[in-house]
Amino acid sequence: MPGLGAPGSRPALRLGPRIEAVDAHAAGEPGRVIVAGVEDVPGATMFDKMAWLRANRDDLRLRMLREPRGYPAANCNLILPPTDPAADAGYVIMEQVEYPGMSGTNTMCVVTVLLETGMVPMTEPVTELTLESPAGLIRVTADCAGGKVLGVTFRNVPAFATHLESPVEVPQLGTVTVDVAYGGMFYVIANAERFGLRLTPDEGGDIVRVSEMIKAAAAEQLPVVHPEQPGFAGITIAQLSGPAHDPANDQRNVVTVSTGKLDWERPATWTGAIDRSPCGTGTSARMAVLHAKGQLSVGDTFRHEGILGTVFTGRVLEETAVGPYQAIVPSITGQAWITGFASYVVDPTDPFPEGFTVGDIW
Repeated sequence: MPGLGAPGSRPALRLGPRIEAVDAHAAGEPGRVIVAGVEDVPGATMFDKMAWLRANRDDLRLRMLREPRGYPAANCNLILPPTDPAADAGYVIMEQVEYPGMSGTNTMCVVTVLLETGMVPMTEPVTELTLESPAGLIRVTADCAGGKVLGVTFRNVPAFATHLESPVEVPQLGTVTVDVAYGGMFYVIANAERFGLRLTPDEGGDIVRVSEMIKAAAAEQLPVVHPEQPGFAGITIAQLSGPAHDPANDQRNVVTVSTGKLDWERPATWTGAIDRSPCGTGTSARMAVLHAKGQLSVGDTFRHEGILGTVFTGRVLEETAVGPYQAIVPSITGQAWITGFASYVVDPTDPFPEGFTVGDIW
């Protein structure tokens, strides 16, 4: 792969196999992309491959996302040969506590790495490609110039709302009104103003605490299963929504990714990491809710800002149905940047081959 160098060109080391990766971020959210060092994994579909990794090679996810190679906000993607002949490449997404079927920022990072390193040919000014995610085929249009990906627009899997303005009883917070929607993962969405939050970086600790508590309660009280892909079940992520800070945008949101399992008796376990971006699947879920409430129509655009002020632009492409649910097909536009190239190894004497977590930042 261009820029990484061949293993044979380096001096022999007393280390295990190298994993070659490209680090990137999309609108602030980090997305490491593994491009070599992991053989193809069994499975007839990318969902099957994801399930196999989860059951048999979760050490890879732990190694790449936990310290000392990772940190709480880190995400990782494994590039694999596609199983669908319509796809140019496949990828499995790994996050701190789960393998999501789809992720917008990770998709932007994967597309940028594939094109800017030459793994998939770049055509200027526009490159069209198809990726195979565990959630299905993702059609991508990338704006390109001078060897750089200037923007990534992807046609997401259908997004749909399962609960609108439903009350959830949250210990310590009381009754909280929430929406639940699927945008590639199942989100519980609550109003940030209800908790006096403006969704700014200095509120990070409070945002995580409130989000994790709402998510845990909603997951218990509002069970959900994808009607066409039952392997995706349960609310796994929370989103707080509020007014945009920039009048050019429509709304602001902050998504919190869990980094541990909440224990109501131990507040120190209320841990999570804020998505630094406006979140692609979170934007899709939010758009599905707004459409279900009659506030967003086919053809409408939706500018969603994140905690850093970066913006993803969504568009409602068409209406559809997923099982009993009315759904939309959303597109999301954003940009990613490569930040580094690295080889990751495990010394056979390393006492932490799968990494570790310490409660100060996790």
